[in-house]
Amino acid sequence: MCVTAVESRPAGVALTPSPGGHRPFGARVKAFVALTKPRIIELLLITTVPVMFLAAQGVPDLWLVLTTTIGGYLSAGGANALNMYIDRDIDALMDRTSQRPLVTGMVSPRECLAFGIALAVISTVWFGLLVNWLSAALALGALLFYVVVYTMLLKRRTSQNIVWGGIAGCMPVLIGWSAVTNELSWAAVILFAVIFFWTPPHYWPLSMKVKDDYARVGVPMLPVVASNRVVARQIVLYSWVMVAVSLLLTPLGYTGWFYTAVALLSGGAWLWEAHGLQNRAKAGVTGAKLKEMRLFSWSATVSPARSNRSSAP
Repeated sequence: MCVTAVESRPAGVALTPSPGGHRPFGARVKAFVALTKPRIIELLLITTVPVMFLAAQGVPDLWLVLTTTIGGYLSAGGANALNMYIDRDIDALMDRTSQRPLVTGMVSPRECLAFGIALAVISTVWFGLLVNWLSAALALGALLFYVVVYTMLLKRRTSQNIVWGGIAGCMPVLIGWSAVTNELSWAAVILFAVIFFWTPPHYWPLSMKVKDDYARVGVPMLPVVASNRVVARQIVLYSWVMVAVSLLLTPLGYTGWFYTAVALLSGGAWLWEAHGLQNRAKAGVTGAKLKEMRLFSWSATVSPARSNRSSAP
């Protein structure tokens, strides 16, 4: 993720801008870019574009791909900025988020709120005028779900926050499909389900690593309120369902043997990592030896690759 250039400091201690309130223009630009969480958006867009190829059954109109990609960035960026505005109190107390722009003082809360709302409005109009209004509605729905349902209602209240909050992260496949066809189909629904079941086993390993951060601010991520054995068992369960759902595209006629072969290989490798994590958790392994980030790193690679294979014949 892009972050602002700030000095090292203890978590929870906000930096103030340079003397006299001067904040260099270049640093300010980087700060506003950081509000959009570019690395997360990159993953979302990687799951959007290949779906457009599948929906078009070939190469879609490149102008449509460009406008959809830009609209997706603006929409997700607005959601992320509003998320940072709402979470600025706990971001200041967590090591992982201690250098976000609102915490460092590079961007004020009012500026962040205005920026997020502006991106939300611009992205909706952009989609409606340059793509279609179904895609605009889906993008706006994803933004509102992430900001209101996940950030405001679920994140600080339930250990299943990532499960249901992850619905917002599944929306790019529907947006990509509707951008091409102006409708939805079972293929889009299946891909939505793949990302839905991918999300918990992707994020829970990261949450296992930084659970002390979440515990410090009272966010009940599953690894905070449950043992490593319970978390690992849930990761394995979701992983099996995800792999099974990903194989539904072929019998329904949307993909061919190549997709099936690669999906089986990558899915098998994923399950190997998931079961390895479960075995280490059962054995009582903790700390660095638990190697929970191996699955996180693998899952970050497999999801884009899995969507990319959707366009294979």
